[in-house]
Amino acid sequence: MICTLRAFALLMFAGAFATSAAAQTKWDLPTPYPAGNFHTKNVVQFTEDVDKATKGSLKIAVHPAGSLIKHADIKRSVRQGTAPIGEVLISLASNEAPVYGLDSVPFLATGYAASKKLYGAQKPFLAKQLEKEGLILLYSVPWPPQGLYSKREIKSVDDLKGLKFRTYNAMIGRIAALAGSIPTQIEVPDLPTAFATGRVDVMITSASTGVDTKSEDYLTHYTDTQAWLPRNMVFVNKEAFDKLPAAEKKAVLDAAKAAEERGWKASEEEMTIKTNALRTAKIIVMPPSPALKAGLTKIGETIATEWAAAAGEDGKAMLAAFRK
Repeated sequence: MICTLRAFALLMFAGAFATSAAAQTKWDLPTPYPAGNFHTKNVVQFTEDVDKATKGSLKIAVHPAGSLIKHADIKRSVRQGTAPIGEVLISLASNEAPVYGLDSVPFLATGYAASKKLYGAQKPFLAKQLEKEGLILLYSVPWPPQGLYSKREIKSVDDLKGLKFRTYNAMIGRIAALAGSIPTQIEVPDLPTAFATGRVDVMITSASTGVDTKSEDYLTHYTDTQAWLPRNMVFVNKEAFDKLPAAEKKAVLDAAKAAEERGWKASEEEMTIKTNALRTAKIIVMPPSPALKAGLTKIGETIATEWAAAAGEDGKAMLAAFRK
């Protein structure tokens, strides 16, 4: 009788353990940026908030620096369900649909207030496009304003002619082409080697990326053009999200809202901290000359016109909402 009771108790314990284990959902979240980057820190906090709110029933493991999936493949992987959730630079997908390129139209929104207004105009259309692809937008956070990195002072757009210009999306490629440069696709982890080996000569990116990649080792100048504030987005496979219990869905959405608010504040802090860090590293930080600013503004006007034509009625609606 005692043996029978013990056996029954063991079976009950095993069953309870199996049920508990089965109830836990584990997601992998690939991101292209290093562990120390403020975007990655923010997404780690997001996952910790989810873990706490669900009491561990939904575990999300962050894989930084493209260690699980390379940047160019993250969106497709989440869409296919290879990874249920991920983070990408929105404009990396600008060749798929015009809405993905709006935040990277140069000189359209040049400060945080303008960038937030632009996001408000873009967000409904961004969510609609993602929904068509079986994806759900969770949150979006900007990088600090973009500046021009080079191995010497760039005084005008003419100085960019013939130089190999690092690109990471179609919009940057267009800037390079209009400047008479040679567009060259380079991902963040490859920047030091690419500059050191002469595969690329100049780039437009944030102070954050310059510090993360130790740009003082391969560049000398940072021109603070404040060109635009490109944004990342964290998004989830709709099918995977729909499988979650209601309480876990709420935990994810609540954590995403907090991450977005926290991330915008962190981005502004990042701009100040990292620009000062460039100076400390002996990078020459300077404003654009009037000639360079005029030339880049002209390029921006051309790109904005092209973007609006490609985006059609949705594009007109987004720009109208932004300019209202």
